[in-house]
Amino acid sequence: MELDRPDVVAEVAAVFAAYEKALAVNDPDEIMSFFHDSPGTVRFGVADRQTGWAQQHAWRAAQPPLPPGRLLHDTLVSTFGDGFAVVTTCFGYAGGAVTGRQSQTWVRLPEGWRIVHAHVSHQPS
Repeated sequence: MELDRPDVVAEVAAVFAAYEKALAVNDPDEIMSFFHDSPGTVRFGVADRQTGWAQQHAWRAAQPPLPPGRLLHDTLVSTFGDGFAVVTTCFGYAGGAVTGRQSQTWVRLPEGWRIVHAHVSHQPS
């Protein structure tokens, strides 16, 4: 298995950037298009948890927009072969003291790269 092939890293980085764009404009349908439509897809949030695509979609549709000025740093795309990847990043907001962490497990499926597991947390103050 070849790790971190530049072409695969670039593919995953591009879909991750598109996901972040959808998140920034608060487009629930677009955000959810990046998640695998499965009852086994899990998202752990800061104070929430969703299991399954439908539960995640309902939760996402009820959420207010993120604060403006979301900034990412220390983003790392790790790929394993040409069909599995993990993306980790830290995030914050302009003028905010909170730093969050996010990880996503991506799998290449027939319909393209999809998130099968996601986790978001804040670092303790």
